[in-house]
Amino acid sequence: MVSNEESVSRVKVKFLMEGVGEAEGELVRFMAPRTVDAILRKLPVEGRAALWKEEVYFEIPIKMGEEKAKATVETGAIAFWPMGSALCIFYGKSQPYSPVSVLGKVTRNLELFKQVKSGATIKVELLVSQ
Repeated sequence: MVSNEESVSRVKVKFLMEGVGEAEGELVRFMAPRTVDAILRKLPVEGRAALWKEEVYFEIPIKMGEEKAKATVETGAIAFWPMGSALCIFYGKSQPYSPVSVLGKVTRNLELFKQVKSGATIKVELLVSQ
């Protein structure tokens, strides 16, 4: 029973970064249920990377207000930035420009986000289990 419940509350995603490779992460519903559900309904999403300190972010086609927004995040956090309608990946010690809704974390290849160039395409899709 736990595994089924866990698969519903934690959704694995894949980040395809142009010229860099791919990383994996998981979105955790209870962290921001409305925002996570809105993103899952839109997957796959794609955007052009923008860089800010030790963060990569890109606009996605979702307009949401803050949900359990935080002004500080942990390294590896995946978050939604309401002000910019953007998905953010915090790969270093930097903190958000303004409060973000934390959605989950990067679970594999976080270090690749350091190599993403401004303007590169990033695509997020569901990770299909093998």
